Amino acid sequence: MSASRLQTQDLAIGYPGRAVARRISITVAPAQILAILGPSGSGKSTLLSTIAGVTPALAGRVTIDGRDVTTTPIHQRGVGLIFQEPLLFPHLSVLDNVTYGLRRQRVPRAAAVTRAEDLLEWLDLGRYGNRSVDELSGGQAQRVALARALAPRPAVLLLDEPFSALDADLRSRLAADVAQMLRHEGVSAIHVTHDATEAADMADAVITMADFDLSFTPTSR
Repeated sequence: MSASRLQTQDLAIGYPGRAVARRISITVAPAQILAILGPSGSGKSTLLSTIAGVTPALAGRVTIDGRDVTTTPIHQRGVGLIFQEPLLFPHLSVLDNVTYGLRRQRVPRAAAVTRAEDLLEWLDLGRYGNRSVDELSGGQAQRVALARALAPRPAVLLLDEPFSALDADLRSRLAADVAQMLRHEGVSAIHVTHDATEAADMADAVITMADFDLSFTPTSR
């Protein structure tokens, strides 16, 4: 096992003909939570998208557990993503949302259900398995999204401002719950946010997009 769970080396991100940021070299240790701060438009989401494989890297490398995954398809990287919106499947129950990734991995139904129920119980949603996602509050929906992302046991979880649509009190409580869950699961994570307090409360280390060789013009919220 590599001493690092995730590394980027001289990564350039953006789109053909328009780099957003260059020379991004970061290391995330096993079970470490790294927060990345930056204003809207600074490239935080593009960085996560590139690590996940949604957006191709313009240059540089991405490695996970010592394996170069720079050109590896999304579903083979062992990376989970959580967005600002939960993006749950509206036609599936809470339990079926959480087991979705496991079923795609052809995990037996009984094992998938057990894993999903354990995660939901940990997140204080043990009684919600059979409910429609339409019945959930914003905070509950994000907990289900977290359980769905963690169910397949990803090596790395990428969080793209998942609490920004919630009120301040709920955002603080949910951030603490998520950090506790990640450490319980032993999952490494990158959490991007514009909220310095949230970053400090949740992460083991905090850096900013300004630490990299940038080619963008920041925009204020």
